[in-house]
Amino acid sequence: MTDERNTRMSRDTSEVPETEVIHEPPRPVLPRMTFEEYLALDDERTMSEWVDGEVIFMSPVAQKHQEIMLFLAQTLGLYVQVHNLGRILLPPFAMKLAAQRRGREPDLSFVSRDRTHLILRTYLDGPADLAVEIVSPESIGRDRGEKFVEYEQAGIKEYWLIDPDRERAEFYELGADGRYRAAQIEPEGVYRSQVVPGFFVRVAWLWQMPAPTLDALRELKLL
Repeated sequence: MTDERNTRMSRDTSEVPETEVIHEPPRPVLPRMTFEEYLALDDERTMSEWVDGEVIFMSPVAQKHQEIMLFLAQTLGLYVQVHNLGRILLPPFAMKLAAQRRGREPDLSFVSRDRTHLILRTYLDGPADLAVEIVSPESIGRDRGEKFVEYEQAGIKEYWLIDPDRERAEFYELGADGRYRAAQIEPEGVYRSQVVPGFFVRVAWLWQMPAPTLDALRELKLL
């Protein structure tokens, strides 16, 4: 009886349709390479960063992440364009931090007008003036740890950390001592950038879905 049951169990398992078995595709493993070799990659470079010769692949982002990034790109991007303040950069576009041996791709970067000569065809050759990271469960440790230290050391003047899951936004400004300090948020929940003159963001805007893009543009006197 035991042999019959084992035979039946073995047969039943082998007859499970292959479509019912979910296999997560492994992330590609690439050999160590120079920053220039990393830039030369095509499809493999999507959702990745270069860290001291190693290509680090990122997980796909959630819709809320995309919504916030699009909202900031539209509001901050138009503000910068109208006032001729510089350029906004979005991924995939690497920011080379030579001293840290990093090629990071912030969710949004601002480069001031007098530093736009650093924007080359395929990467930013130096630190941005402002870097924004929209954290996810997969990236929270990296964004709050490694990148915080790297961006501080590289001299990025403002670092915004936006956490959609916790609905928490933190704004850091680089002090005269080269260290980040948590910036002041006004009682009504407004943060005013020191790097982008005149630009402000209401923190509550970040959590509204759909994003209040038109309302924000009106408050910023762009409509």
